[in-house]
Amino acid sequence: MQPANSTGLFVQSFARGLEVIEAFGQTPTMTLTEVAEATGLSRATVRRFLHTLVSLGYMRAGDKSFQLTPKVMNLGFAYLSSQPLVELVDPVLANLSKQLGQSTSASVLDTTDVVYIARQETTSIMRINITVGTRFPAYATSMGRVLLAGLSDAELQAYFAQADLTEVTDYTMTDPSWLRSEISEIRAQGFAVVTEELEVGLASVAVPIRNRAGKTVAAMNTSVAVTQHTPEDLTELLPALQAAADEVSNAL
Repeated sequence: MQPANSTGLFVQSFARGLEVIEAFGQTPTMTLTEVAEATGLSRATVRRFLHTLVSLGYMRAGDKSFQLTPKVMNLGFAYLSSQPLVELVDPVLANLSKQLGQSTSASVLDTTDVVYIARQETTSIMRINITVGTRFPAYATSMGRVLLAGLSDAELQAYFAQADLTEVTDYTMTDPSWLRSEISEIRAQGFAVVTEELEVGLASVAVPIRNRAGKTVAAMNTSVAVTQHTPEDLTELLPALQAAADEVSNAL
């Protein structure tokens, strides 16, 4: 099949409008000039998109700056409300958090990132605020590595061709050969442990959520402070975590 943009089906103006919206994910308040620089679009083009978004209620205009409004969340919640997985995983995560006394999460793979689709917070041990929709590079997270382990060899090859393997902390492993070896081990053992690669002082363990065909469709994890648990202690959390993931998998 030809790419959509070579068949006449690709709507460039729509794609550019989405680029403008996505630009605000890194910087919540920007001037017209800053949006143009962030997207690479001309000021005239950006001006039209910004004012269209303001007219539709997705953007708020100040004296010289623009901000997204809460209405833009409707776009993300349209995805969430269409996914039975989200409905199934929320109560399971709530029970798991209560059982472990730790925060729990579920995520899916989107290109090279993990995207959080559900989260149960107990006491926050992260400096980074995590909410539904938060993204992290897959290679640096326990859930990401579990999701990568669920890919076929061809899909994994495509991932490494796209991924920007840069350090998130001083402990982040970025060597492709090491990561491939780690992913192979995760495939064999069925879980992943990551210690301080996403945030210093934080360790997490993750397991896969699979559909009826046995394909990994999501991942579930719990995180702890490394001052409270050693990486070896994290495996003590595995039985409860795996039972929760199996509950969701069976419901799928």
